[in-house]
Amino acid sequence: MGKLYFRYGAMGSSKTANLLMVHYNFLERGRRPVILKPKLDTRDGEYIVKSRIGLQAKCELIEEFTMKPDTYDAILVDEANFLSSEQVEWLAEICDQYDIPVLCYGLKTDFRGVLFEGSKRLMELADAIEELPIICWCGKKAHFNARVIDGKMVRDGAQIALGANDMYVPLCRRHFMSGEIKPYQTVEEK
Repeated sequence: MGKLYFRYGAMGSSKTANLLMVHYNFLERGRRPVILKPKLDTRDGEYIVKSRIGLQAKCELIEEFTMKPDTYDAILVDEANFLSSEQVEWLAEICDQYDIPVLCYGLKTDFRGVLFEGSKRLMELADAIEELPIICWCGKKAHFNARVIDGKMVRDGAQIALGANDMYVPLCRRHFMSGEIKPYQTVEEK
């Protein structure tokens, strides 16, 4: 069925890993999914999406993608927060015109707690919205992404700065508002 989905979560909530598992499930059932991402996301290579736990797959750039009839059974979009409003509307049109699911994964808000343009439009247009949970260092559900530089939370700067555990920490509202952070420990450090 042709539905537009927005699955969002704070940094580290396994958004890309979830997208890659859904991609695998489609392939396993003989379906034809395509993974898209914005050109802006160059962290793991131009035509690769990769999760923190090492899962990866080839993808296409949304800016270069052309939808043709009977080509794909699903569209999976990583880093959907970086999409423009027009790109989200185009994905909704594809969903409706071709009657296929479009599953978008991304952050809801930036390091200031402000909606990204793509996320805002997805919240307005999506048929289904789902939060992928992760916890704050205190154990409560994390909804926010704190940008951390030199061990301190920062609240000013460009909206987009590509990074992962090296720059961002998921926080609950209480610790986001207070600025109290504890950096990630990697699995190897534990």
